[in-house]
Amino acid sequence: MQVVDDEARTLVWKNVSDPVCGREEVLVDVCAAALNRADLLQRAGKYPPPSGASTILGLEIAGRISMLGDEVHDWELGDRVCAL
Repeated sequence: MQVVDDEARTLVWKNVSDPVCGREEVLVDVCAAALNRADLLQRAGKYPPPSGASTILGLEIAGRISMLGDEVHDWELGDRVCAL
């Protein structure tokens, strides 16, 4: 998976391992992502992410579900979703 990450105040493209889908989670193939005000403030050091949160920017995404956890019953593969 490719991401834009903030390393030492420099934006860099990185290849990272694909995430693992938990039992009550879905995995989304992202078709579009956006940076919002919170992302920009986080990068400026004025809005720290919650403890343990990812440093990967792009809190808003749209895409399609590509994997379902064992306990997910209300979604199907290929469903279009968005996340904030």
